[in-house]
Amino acid sequence: MPDALKTVVCEPTLTPRERQVLTLLAGGETYWGIGRRLGISPHTVDTHLRRLRDKTGTTNRTQLVVLAIQRGYLT
Repeated sequence: MPDALKTVVCEPTLTPRERQVLTLLAGGETYWGIGRRLGISPHTVDTHLRRLRDKTGTTNRTQLVVLAIQRGYLT
C-alpha cells in the first residue's frame, strides 16, 4: 500500500491531571478516593475519566486502564 494511503494513528495527548487520575484509577482507587486525594469532587473525576475514554476510544474503566498500561501512560 502506498504511504499516502496509510492511516496515521495519533497518540492522544493527556493532561497532567488526566495522568494523575488515570494512575490513581489503575491503582484501584474509587472516584471518591481519587477526588479526596486530588482535592476535587467525584463528579470532576468522572468528567476527567469520560474525557479520557473519549480521547482513547475506550468504553469503560477497565479498557482505559489496560490501554494506559500498554501505552505507558501511567506514572
